Order: sequence, then C-alpha cells, then structure tokens
Amino acid sequence: PQAASPRTDIRDCSVEPPYLPPTATNTTARLAALRGAMRAHGAHAYIVPSTDAHMSEYIAERDSRLGWLTGFTGSAGTAVVTQDKAALWTDSRYWTQAERQLDCNWELQRTTWIESIGLWILEAVPGEGNVSLDPFLFSVDTWNSYSKALHGSGRTLLPIETNLVDQVWGDQRPPPASSEIYSLPAAFTGSSWQEKVAGIRRQMEQHVARPTAVLLSGLEETAWLFNLRGDDIPYNPVFYSYTLLTHTTISLFVNGTQLAAAARESLRAGCPGPLCVELQEYGQARAHLQRYTQGNVTIWLGAQYTNYGLYGVIPQEKLLEDSYSPVMLAKAVKNPKEQELLRAAHVRDAVAVIQYLLWLEKMVPQGQVDEFSGAQHIDTLRLVQEHSRGPSFQSISASG
Repeated sequence: PQAASPRTDIRDCSVEPPYLPPTATNTTARLAALRGAMRAHGAHAYIVPSTDAHMSEYIAERDSRLGWLTGFTGSAGTAVVTQDKAALWTDSRYWTQAERQLDCNWELQRTTWIESIGLWILEAVPGEGNVSLDPFLFSVDTWNSYSKALHGSGRTLLPIETNLVDQVWGDQRPPPASSEIYSLPAAFTGSSWQEKVAGIRRQMEQHVARPTAVLLSGLEETAWLFNLRGDDIPYNPVFYSYTLLTHTTISLFVNGTQLAAAARESLRAGCPGPLCVELQEYGQARAHLQRYTQGNVTIWLGAQYTNYGLYGVIPQEKLLEDSYSPVMLAKAVKNPKEQELLRAAHVRDAVAVIQYLLWLEKMVPQGQVDEFSGAQHIDTLRLVQEHSRGPSFQSISASG
C-alpha cells in the first residue's frame, strides 16, 4: 500500500468542514461534560497531566485521564481546558501522533515547558480566575512550578480533590487493578525486607534532622522495601501503595484483597512488634498521615515522587524534604547478589536477541517480516527464557 498522503494521515482544521483522519477521537461530548463540571466547581481552567498519584512514568488504563479526554495516547503530555479553549502540550516525539489523534477541539502546543503552559493560561483565563487541578496528580515540584508561573497574576491555583475527569468518565472508566501481589523468592532479593527496614531506620537515626518517619510514594520504593511484586501497571512489576515507616511501626497502604496469602504472612510474621507491618486500605493514606502529623514528628520524603495532595497535609516545620527518599537511594545501590542476578538476566536476554538476529537474517530476504511481526517474535523468544515475566516496555521496532 502507498504511504498515506499528508492530507489523509493527519488532521486539517483549516478547511471547512475540518478533515479528521480515522485515528482521531471525537472529544466534543467529553469536553462539554468536563466544562459543566468545571462550572459547578468554579474552575476557569483545569489542568490534566499524563501521570498518576505516584508520578509513575507508565500508568494503568484507569489513570489514563489525558488519553481518554483528548484521544492522544502518547506517554507524556499535559492538557488545559477552559470554557472556550482546549490545548495539549507534548514533546517532539509525539507531534505527528498528536496530529493524528486529536480532533479540532484541541490546539497542539509543541513544547512541554510549564512556563509556556502558564503563559497560555494567563491569556486564556480572566484576571481573577481559578486555575484548578487534582492535587494528587502533581508532584510537589510541579505544583510549585505552576504556582510560580501564576504568581502575582491575580489568578488562583485551586486544588479540587474530586478529579473532574473521573467524574465525567463515570462508569466507562476501567475498574481498579485486581491482580495478585506476591512475595519475591529469597533467591532474587539479596536481603530480607526486615534487613532493608532496619537499614532505613539506621539512616533515620543517623540523620542530623532526626526524622521520626519516612513516607514512600513511588510504587517501586514500596515494592523494593518489602520484596513484593504486582501487576497493576503494564510492563511494571508494581502495585498501588504507600508506606509510612517509623522507628517502631510500619504502615502499608494497599488493597489488601490483592495480597497473596504467603505475602500477607511474610508481612505479619513479626506481629506484634517493630517489624510488624500494619495493613491499611490504600485510600486511607492521607487521613492516616494527617493524624500522624498531629504529634511531635518529622517526616522524611522524596519530593520527586510525593504528590501535593499528601504533601499539603504535612506542616512545613514537620517536613524533611529531599529529591529522593532514602529508600529510592538504597534501592539504587545493588548488593552483590542483585549484581549477579542482573548480569545473568542480561545473558538470558542476549541469547534471545542473538536468536532474533539469526531469525531476521533468514526471514528478511524472503520478505516475511515487518516491524510489528518482528517485535512479536522477539517478545516470544524472550518469554521462553527462564524467569521471564514479559518485556519492560512495548518493543520499539524500526528499520530503514
């Protein structure tokens, strides 16, 4: 088949009626519903990011609010909706994709700078207007950047705890994850979760600020700390969770029904006592944190991964902020066992890649392979290798 001509491949909003390729999503009804919800909350603009409450790079379908609202499925972007305008910001990897997926309700902004989003908002929103967002979907740093961009303009950054996209998405929104959370066998960890907890507590004791607790928001932090794995997000062995670790208690906020029996036993083995993991519902993290901050406490957290909804309940004088939590830094330093396992995994992967190159040499001259079937074949070769749990991202496969 011929390559699609520039006319048919991407949208053309300059003609009447506008031309939309079959890949574009009609967002008129979704935007009308969102604008109704915005009016009800007194929001003149609403910002929709592409991440989840844990600042995850990859997200579950349920958290793909930007994708549902705009039709754009790239992994990075920000949308802003006002009563009469809608714009999407994304980087150069995704400009062509956005022109194929957006309808003419959307302006495409070819940048990702918060300053440029701020300037657009200042033009689009009247002087005393409210700029709203879900505080659970913005990191502390990103919230501060928006705050700075609007500072002194008369516009107010107004958090709305009900997510307005979720409200209009309604029962069409995919259900919460229900996959099993399981313990990683000891052969794969190099140290028990109890040893890891003891190590973090030592760091708390040695820190000059004497923090009384560490708050974990990054999904990989909790998974690493407790040697647990899950399948809540495609291509990522994690599960939705928060952890609050003090010198004497451990609170894990998670959907308890997903925990495998052996995982639950592993966490409860030290009960009662300082190595007893108290299981609490995922949705209770903020209320628990709020109660904890009533005391004489200092909470250590990584600002990169902590959302503003949680951060905002901690009084400034009770905060110890770093870019990364001590768990994120401990996780980054691989013990000898982990190093050995990494090398072994790379060898197994190399075997699959060599098999693939051999297969390509044979099949390509026969005209039997395209990028898609090639990507499927290498996935199959990797899956038959021992310990494979699937790829870490969808194969990006190209030639010529």
